[in-house]
Amino acid sequence: MKRLRIEVKLKEGHFDPEGDVTAKSLRDLGFKVGSVRVSKTYTLELDCRNNEDARSIGMEMCRKLLANPTKDSFEVEVLEEGTGRGGKAPEKNGQ
Repeated sequence: MKRLRIEVKLKEGHFDPEGDVTAKSLRDLGFKVGSVRVSKTYTLELDCRNNEDARSIGMEMCRKLLANPTKDSFEVEVLEEGTGRGGKAPEKNGQ
């Protein structure tokens, strides 16, 4: 089993309404924040042979479902077993 962490976020220049609402709410609560950008993180377990296969499958998942190539960028990272930390640098797309 291989574990993946996939982060999907809006590309620079795209309006982030959820981030704007979050920033306003934090300011209303008294926090001194500037802008807020929201992203989604997926943690998956895959039945595959090696890290390269896991990364390739994660990239395919993003292209087919998890990310909208028009507005989203994504990173796919294979996590080290037992640590929850990444091994190699994450592979990025769309930035």
